[in-house]
Amino acid sequence: MYYVHKLKGHRHIKVVEHGSRYYWHGVDLRYAVLREPLGLNFTREQLLAEDKDIHIIYYTDAVAMGTLMLTPSNNGRIKMRQVAIDDQFQGAGIGSKMVEYSEAYALDHGFTIMELHARKTAVPFYQKLGYQVVGDEFLEVTIPHYKMTKDLQQAWKDR
Repeated sequence: MYYVHKLKGHRHIKVVEHGSRYYWHGVDLRYAVLREPLGLNFTREQLLAEDKDIHIIYYTDAVAMGTLMLTPSNNGRIKMRQVAIDDQFQGAGIGSKMVEYSEAYALDHGFTIMELHARKTAVPFYQKLGYQVVGDEFLEVTIPHYKMTKDLQQAWKDR
């Protein structure tokens, strides 16, 4: 875990097992932040299909403050998905720390390109973190998104 160990200030972030109580805290947070406002829910099948994903939680004082998932792909690519930060902790740097941690984790596990589908409103956040828009706007879960990518090896080579 070379890259993860280089990080500072990430002691509240951890990878959690699918189906664990921490995982379910993340599901609750993703529902509250990402799904409920759109009138959407998770299906049993969707949650069962997450068993191959990597679940990362920002957890402190018995509260899940942030969560995201990584879905391994092929050709050294991994997709960041379902990034959710509790509304009361927005702007506290939790999202940036979680993205940084997920990048380090991906590099430590042989992935070199991070991909994601960013809600249109989140594009500036990801651009500040070095992500590039790839392609045109599209609809996903009823709202505008953009595909974004980042070359992790290039971005982290000077760290």
